[in-house]
Parts: sequence; C-alpha cells; structure tokens
Amino acid sequence: MLARNLLRVSVVLILIGMAAGIGMGVAQDFRLAPAHAHLNLLGFVALFLAGLYYNAAPHAAATTVATIHAWIAVIGAIVFPIGIGVVAIKGEQFVVLPIVGSLIVFVGMALFAWIVFRNGLSKAEAQRA
Repeated sequence: MLARNLLRVSVVLILIGMAAGIGMGVAQDFRLAPAHAHLNLLGFVALFLAGLYYNAAPHAAATTVATIHAWIAVIGAIVFPIGIGVVAIKGEQFVVLPIVGSLIVFVGMALFAWIVFRNGLSKAEAQRA
C-alpha cells in the first residue's frame, strides 16, 4: 500500500511539474524553472524511487518509520518547490520557506537512508527484484 501510494503521488506531481514547465514555455517566463526542476526531481524521481524500493522490500515498507518517511518526503517534495517559487516571484524576504522545505526534504531522505541501510533487501526479495 505504501509503495503504491508513493508511486501514485509521484505521478501526480510529475504531471503538475510538466504542466508548469509547459506553462513557462508558453509564457516565455522561466523564473520558476528552479521550482519546476525541484518539483520534478523530488516529487517524481525521489518519491518514485522510494516507491520502487518499498515495492521490492515490503518488509521495510511495513514499518512505522517507512510511513513517517513517506509523509515527510511528500510534504517536503511539495513545500520546498513552493518555497523556491515564492522566493522567485515575491523576493528574498521569503527565503525561510525554501530553507524549511529543504530541511523537511533532508529529514525525509535521512529517514529513507536509515531504512535502506537497516533493512536492505532480503535474499529472496533481491532475487525477485
């Protein structure tokens, strides 16, 4: 369930990121390019890879820490690009938003690293993957 939800959220976020990219191209206004790039990287790539890992290692996905990681990762993947976009449009006085967003992303990735190093893949899961 956790893996499937991360995969679904990642696909929704890449569609939003792609739509934003198309909108920037049509308007020829690329001020939000860093936000667009971070949304695609964190919102799609990082979440999709975590979803694939949890699919390959269901024992790791069945933990409370994995659920906490997923929530933090999704929140960070949304808050960080929004913060970058607000700074790009409204100015440096809002720099606290991407700082907080980046810290959320970091905590999520640190949790994911801990999960991967602690759980890895069992021999059977590695053969199946």
